[in-house]
Amino acid sequence: IDKAIYGASIFGIVMTIPQISNIWVDKDATGVSALSWSAYLLVSLFWLTYGILHKEKPIIFGNTVWIFLYIIIIWGTLLYG
Repeated sequence: IDKAIYGASIFGIVMTIPQISNIWVDKDATGVSALSWSAYLLVSLFWLTYGILHKEKPIIFGNTVWIFLYIIIIWGTLLYG
């Protein structure tokens, strides 16, 4: 299961790509809540901190990518929402 978690992280990340595409390619953030995505960002920051403190590579990997994606979504939502 330790290696499968990487696959689960990548799957979740890939499932977020349509949202990013809709915002940045179509320049349409209608119905996307910057507040909700900011809350997800905050949670990921806590998880990243936990992962670093406990040296948990899957948590560090997944949440580092998630933080990057959340920032892209929040930024796009503020520009095109």
